[in-house]
Amino acid sequence: MPNIARMYFITAICFLIAGILVGLKMSIAHDYAAVGAHAHINLLGWVTMALFGAFHALNPRGAATRLAKIQYYVYTLGVLVMTPALYFLLTGNPSLEPIVAVSSLVVFAGVLMFAAIIFRTRAG
Repeated sequence: MPNIARMYFITAICFLIAGILVGLKMSIAHDYAAVGAHAHINLLGWVTMALFGAFHALNPRGAATRLAKIQYYVYTLGVLVMTPALYFLLTGNPSLEPIVAVSSLVVFAGVLMFAAIIFRTRAG
């Protein structure tokens, strides 16, 4: 398995653990204000990263590119910044809205990079 695929799987499982912890906290406190952050942690962190890892595991040629490594770091940074900022925004800190907005654009840039990897791999 390419190293980038392994990196994605390790990162994905860390986000799943974080998402479950946020869900447990909400459930125990009976406070579901952060449900949007919980969903983003699980979908962008766990599910999407696991899918990125699976793609790279099945397409080692695309995984070996410099773009794949850059994309991993860009996307991961975006999700790492966006999800806690979104959590705190939803639980009463409106000053974090610009951070959520900018980090969302970073996540989107990572998605566009992944699209480029898919199209390049398919074309090759």
